[in-house]
Amino acid sequence: MSPTDHGYERPAVAGSGAIALGLAASITTLGPVRLLARSDSSAWSAEEELERLCAKVEGGDASRVRLTTDPADLARCDLVVEAIVEDADAKAALIATLGEAAPEADLATTTSSLGIVELGGRAGVGGRFYGLHVFNPVPRMELIELCLPGSLPAAVGGRARAFCGALRKHVVEVPDEAGFVVNRLLFPYLFDAVRLLDELGLEPAEIDACMSKGANQPMGPLRLLDFVGLDVAVAIGEKLHAAGGREDHAPPARLRELVAAGRLGRKSGAGFYEY
Repeated sequence: MSPTDHGYERPAVAGSGAIALGLAASITTLGPVRLLARSDSSAWSAEEELERLCAKVEGGDASRVRLTTDPADLARCDLVVEAIVEDADAKAALIATLGEAAPEADLATTTSSLGIVELGGRAGVGGRFYGLHVFNPVPRMELIELCLPGSLPAAVGGRARAFCGALRKHVVEVPDEAGFVVNRLLFPYLFDAVRLLDELGLEPAEIDACMSKGANQPMGPLRLLDFVGLDVAVAIGEKLHAAGGREDHAPPARLRELVAAGRLGRKSGAGFYEY
């Protein structure tokens, strides 16, 4: 496959969390990629994690990642994907910075719950901005929810589709609605599992066993919430609830209490389970 078949020749990812690093590792199967970290310490940690991730990806090559902490180093990129915390203010500020640093690049976000048109408008990059919702762990998960606003030039949409295809992902083009498709279906189910803990007096492992062993789910709902991050789940639920007003989209009180106590799931060492 030639570079032009990839949609982009000089892609970059902005962020150093699990989604950003997973996406960068996947892109190394196509060629070089730049990774923008917010600090030297984040870059050092990212370098170590990328070595581990790329070793597990067929065709992955950590040496193809060029780490930087300076947005100016992205000036010649033709795609920059923002992949930081699910916070509208933080994302809009970073996307605006990326738009200025890479004036000719298409821009994308991995948001799982924020409006694409609204976010692009806030950042002032609406004419070249789209949603690229990948799933964690990115190298293993097959789906990308691709959100292409109606005002987006056809050429940008074509490059986005080619890029997703080059990554060998299954693409579903979704409307610009809060939570797209997966999270609108998934989070009411996850939140209901939290509510059942109190209603039925069961333990997390019992709820999870019912769904993993009885419904053949690869991971029970409470362990999945720990994997996603309880703070991330609350943020997504708040966006869904604000958009549609449905009570089953509102984060349960028990979930909020765990977040307030610093129990954010696997990343903090404790959530519904201890790690």
